Amino acid sequence: MGCCHHFAPTQGGASSFTVDMPRVTFGRGCLSELGERAAGRGLKRVAVFTDPFLRDGLQLAIATQALDSSGLDHEIFDAVRIEPDQHCVDEASTFLSEGRFDGVVSVGGGSVMDTAKAAMLYALYRADFLDYFGPPIGGGVAVPGPVLPHIACPTTAGTGSETTGLSVLRINQLNCKFVIGSRHLLPDEALIDPACLDTLPRRILTSSGFDLMSHALECYTARAYTHWPKVTDPMARLMIQGANPWSDIHAREALRIVGQCLVRGVADAEDHEARDKLMWAASLAGMAFGNSGTHLPHALSYAITHLVADQATEDYPVAAPFVPHGISVVVNAPSVFRFTACAAPARHLEAARYLGADTRDASEDDAGEILAGRMIELMAATDMPNGIGGVGFGAEDATRLADSAQRQRRAIGNAPRETTLEDIEHIFRHAVSYW
Repeated sequence: MGCCHHFAPTQGGASSFTVDMPRVTFGRGCLSELGERAAGRGLKRVAVFTDPFLRDGLQLAIATQALDSSGLDHEIFDAVRIEPDQHCVDEASTFLSEGRFDGVVSVGGGSVMDTAKAAMLYALYRADFLDYFGPPIGGGVAVPGPVLPHIACPTTAGTGSETTGLSVLRINQLNCKFVIGSRHLLPDEALIDPACLDTLPRRILTSSGFDLMSHALECYTARAYTHWPKVTDPMARLMIQGANPWSDIHAREALRIVGQCLVRGVADAEDHEARDKLMWAASLAGMAFGNSGTHLPHALSYAITHLVADQATEDYPVAAPFVPHGISVVVNAPSVFRFTACAAPARHLEAARYLGADTRDASEDDAGEILAGRMIELMAATDMPNGIGGVGFGAEDATRLADSAQRQRRAIGNAPRETTLEDIEHIFRHAVSYW
């Protein structure tokens, strides 16, 4: 399976791809291994990153008790905000610089893990904040070298940040999120304990679940790595390198789990089987997109979070305007995949089947509609907003949304179909509502 011809050689295209990932431990109760894991790496004094909402929670208590039991000195930084910005990173990097730590632990969702990565970068390699972001908004400076040893302990099932070298940050002066990516930012270990989801609120699980779904879909339908130009310096190969056989394996399994378990896990917090599998799927999707990159749904999502007004979301203790990342992604996604399907119809049809759609007797001409239809079914079944109209936008906003999204050049370029500014406007106009 998997459309082998998708990776056919091209003139001047890449002929190889690179896989990077941390050491991964998965299973209920594995968070209690943290102290032994850190001590085994020779760590003595550890910076523990978390957020104010987890500061007094069970997960952090387990983590710190494990560190104490192994005799490790530690201090906690709990000022991570949801969707971290420059101010948050500045505070965190100062904490690291002044603390004389020899390692980092992150206990939380993507915001916590991304803050830990960025804090290490700016603490060790001082630079103007925009230097490490890519153009057109940043200087495109490569991360100079390794950061501190990092053990990432996710508490949500979506971002996959525990398995990627990416850090997503809000740039205040642009009021928009952008990504820093480097293999140097990849955590050394990931401790993935699905028991962390037992108390996760419904809406947070839903949003993060759709984030993982779109990670997997975007990886599987991305521009093939053989269609990116061959690099002369293999050490300069970017992590957004396109679809590849490694990412395919993980994306397919993640999609299968989402199709079977997302609605169940959202509906019933006691369905540990479903939630445990979603936790595993999130890390699989992270392994996939960390080595291939995402494309249009994520690129367009940043325009939503940039321009949203007067929106708040249940279970998120964040003042309006705020749309959770997974929601900002999925409200665009059905429209995106209707647009991209013609460029890789077999891939889109396969993805729909892995996600649980009935593709019997379907032709490749049906691929976009079948994939979009299955996504819409899952959105409706989990009470997601009905397109961008559900988060306050209308067709009249398509032009300004497209203007914002076009800054995400690398992700847009990773789509299987060439995409113009007019195409992005078209996608937004057809994403206002789905049912």
